[in-house]
Amino acid sequence: MHRGDIALPDLNRRVRLEQHATDTERETVPVFAADTADPADHDTLLDHFLDTHDEWAGWRTWSDDLTYATHESQTLRIERDYSAPATETAWTVAAYQTPVSDRMWHLTATGATPIPILQDLLHELADGHGWDTPVSQFLDEASLIAATQPATDAGWKHTVEGRWMHWTAPNGEAGIQFDAFAAQRPNGVLPTWLLWAGPTSDHPTWEIAASTRTPSTLLANLAETLTHGAVARPTPPLTPNAHHHTTPPPAHPATAAKRTNSRSL
Repeated sequence: MHRGDIALPDLNRRVRLEQHATDTERETVPVFAADTADPADHDTLLDHFLDTHDEWAGWRTWSDDLTYATHESQTLRIERDYSAPATETAWTVAAYQTPVSDRMWHLTATGATPIPILQDLLHELADGHGWDTPVSQFLDEASLIAATQPATDAGWKHTVEGRWMHWTAPNGEAGIQFDAFAAQRPNGVLPTWLLWAGPTSDHPTWEIAASTRTPSTLLANLAETLTHGAVARPTPPLTPNAHHHTTPPPAHPATAAKRTNSRSL
């Protein structure tokens, strides 16, 4: 064996160690525990949706702060607000029975809503799940059960507090809230549904709010992603033990690369 050659057992061990390092660089966490979404990711998501769905058309306003997207039927519309902060409404979806009728239902999402949740929302809209709620229909028990079944299946804690029903994750960091008072006033300003994640439902990191007649199929799919969805994220670097010898840093550390975001439509 020549100097510098690696014996086969040592080579295999090195491959295993390198593979282990790669595997541990990312961890799987629930969707609601994922890092706050980058606004540029929201923009890319909407751009991709419009590029891959010819039945939808989008345009920017003169101020460049808003993009509107409309289905070819003119009965389902999306508004994307680029100037909205992370905790304010950045997405609004509205459904109408006809192009000139009153609104049937609407849904809003804040700027920090995770990408997987928004992907499912757009997927549901593309599948036509915005037209299956009759205008005259009030929310019934069957629709309530259907919309919250994923949380029940996941074992989330169910509580009733006055007019509110809650389904809360075991760690308390996410939940679904139903307002029975708002449900009886479909034309009111209060949301009937809240899907949220963060410290509390009153101070969420992000939330989706929906009106009474929002289709239970759409809500159930969003709830499924919230309760069962998972994403991979990088693990934090390990902190060296101060009592162990560590290799000193290089004399000239590399300059961190600057991240740039771009947005186009």
